[in-house]
Amino acid sequence: MLPPAARRESWTVLGNDGPVAPIERYLAYLTDIERSPNTVKAYAHDLKDWFLFLAGRGLDWREVRLEDVAGFIAWLRRPPAARTGSVAVLPSVEHHCGESTVNRKLSALSAFYQHAGRNGIDLGELLVTWQPAGRRGTGWKPFLHHISKGEPQARRTVALKAPRKLPRVLTVAEAQAILDACQRLRDGFLFALLWETGIRIGEALGLRHEDLQLVSE
Repeated sequence: MLPPAARRESWTVLGNDGPVAPIERYLAYLTDIERSPNTVKAYAHDLKDWFLFLAGRGLDWREVRLEDVAGFIAWLRRPPAARTGSVAVLPSVEHHCGESTVNRKLSALSAFYQHAGRNGIDLGELLVTWQPAGRRGTGWKPFLHHISKGEPQARRTVALKAPRKLPRVLTVAEAQAILDACQRLRDGFLFALLWETGIRIGEALGLRHEDLQLVSE
């Protein structure tokens, strides 16, 4: 929604008695630190699902356990019509939420509870735990890794293993459509360079004149 006197878009999650106060506070915090409207919208939807799950089981958001998070995952995976538990779900039924969607919602919960923890709602390490320094599962290194590499690293306690998806390659027609839509020669050159060479956007933007070997026909 967009308040009358505001210039920024914001979102509100409504319960039976009006706005859900803890979600409202967190979304207001995200808006104040200028997170994008799409990010705030995604958090609103994810937290709505969490509080809907808690309401269906009579749980207080301030007193949940790790088992409740596991129950939330199972709830998300069921079709919406079967989430009340009154309808049995056959094993052949496809999951409603994929692994990546579930992990995104768990990430939203983790951020929400970290914010709540800074405001006195301490649930310990419900969704975030700490692993010893130097035990990363990938080769990715964060900014200033050389400074923080000796400190424990935070990671989510619960996460589904999501299959890796390879990026889809544009067809010739799709690439040409992008080039045709470029109204500036600079933009057309950039997209043509990406398409012809396969380099990444960061590599393309980091090129210098001396890196180019121009051949005249």
